[in-house]
Amino acid sequence: MKKITLSLLALTVGICANAQDKPYNKWSVDLNAGIAKPVGTLSKGYTAKTFENLHLDGGVRYSINNKIGVKASFGYDKIDNWTNSNLNVQSNFYRTSLEGVVNLGRVLNFENWTNTLGLQFHAGGGYSWLNGDNFSGTDNMGHIMAGLTGQVKLHRRVALNADFTVIQNTQHDRTWDGLNTTDRAVFQGTMFNASMGISIYLGKHGQHADWYSEESQTKKDINSLANRLDQIEAMLVDTDNDGVADYLDLEPNTPAGALVDSRGRNIDKNNNGIADNIEDYFQEKYGNTSEMNADDAAMVKELINKGYVAVNFDFDKVQPTTIEGVNFIVAYMKNNPSASLEVNGYADSTGNKDYNQKLSTRRANAVKDLLVKAGVPAGKVSAKGNGIDGSQAKNIARKVVFKVN
Repeated sequence: MKKITLSLLALTVGICANAQDKPYNKWSVDLNAGIAKPVGTLSKGYTAKTFENLHLDGGVRYSINNKIGVKASFGYDKIDNWTNSNLNVQSNFYRTSLEGVVNLGRVLNFENWTNTLGLQFHAGGGYSWLNGDNFSGTDNMGHIMAGLTGQVKLHRRVALNADFTVIQNTQHDRTWDGLNTTDRAVFQGTMFNASMGISIYLGKHGQHADWYSEESQTKKDINSLANRLDQIEAMLVDTDNDGVADYLDLEPNTPAGALVDSRGRNIDKNNNGIADNIEDYFQEKYGNTSEMNADDAAMVKELINKGYVAVNFDFDKVQPTTIEGVNFIVAYMKNNPSASLEVNGYADSTGNKDYNQKLSTRRANAVKDLLVKAGVPAGKVSAKGNGIDGSQAKNIARKVVFKVN
């Protein structure tokens, strides 16, 4: 039954997931810094040093879903370190770009083996321009570009990035160093960027589309629902088999067969601690005429030793308020002549400890006397005062309970 229920829940979760907005953030800000390496269009004899030219870029990315998105970015490359020491000039390369982004981590199901690593492919184009010390103006051009970005999730709001991008310019008029003109072929001037940076995720949800997986989320939802179903099943357990689930049962240890109300409490009109239907059963079956069978005797012994049979007292009194509990014990002892009985008295927390110790002893002895007068052999009964019972309400703590050996 539980498997069928979980299957239906899984189907429901899948339908709801497709019908509603996805529970992930879609916007992010990407910031990177690294190195620039221009190649392809340089004056003869000049090259730019690989690890000594600054690259910076930043962008805003929007995820259409957890697999694809778009990104608007701006980049800057400062080219001022040349292998020819005689060339002491600086060139500045700027670009604005619009790119499509494919979340390869989700396409390739990285979530099956990692929740921390990601990979993205991005490609697009835009407008770029070049100026510097050897430029009389600005060299305006277009470009196309493509790159790969590795990701490490640091926090639900932050990921570490490592990116490598290739940019190909179009209609490049001047060389990167600005000393000469180019032959104006359609594709001139190539730039390599290697950088590291961070993605900052924006939005109200707990995770970004970069890391969201429908399958993983469905599994989480199903596990959550399964846990809730387990909790419901646990709540519906009826430990004492009285027909009232434990979470509603105010007396979760009611004896088997007891007559209870809707909250699992004994229906005990004479307040002797024994459910009326159990008491009526023993009275009708045995009265004072015959010895109990072994099963019934064991049941009654358990009732007595667990404290269901009690004699209660008014404040600072040693005479019981009712004697039904005494009568029940008398009936048991007469039907089980080999049994011996301990009578344990208690007091509430009002007053000092020494007084209550003495009061509990007096109560135990008073009940013992009633038992002996009713025909229980004195040698079969012992009495003991146990002082204060702080675990019960005061009106319940003023009592005598029994133990059968």
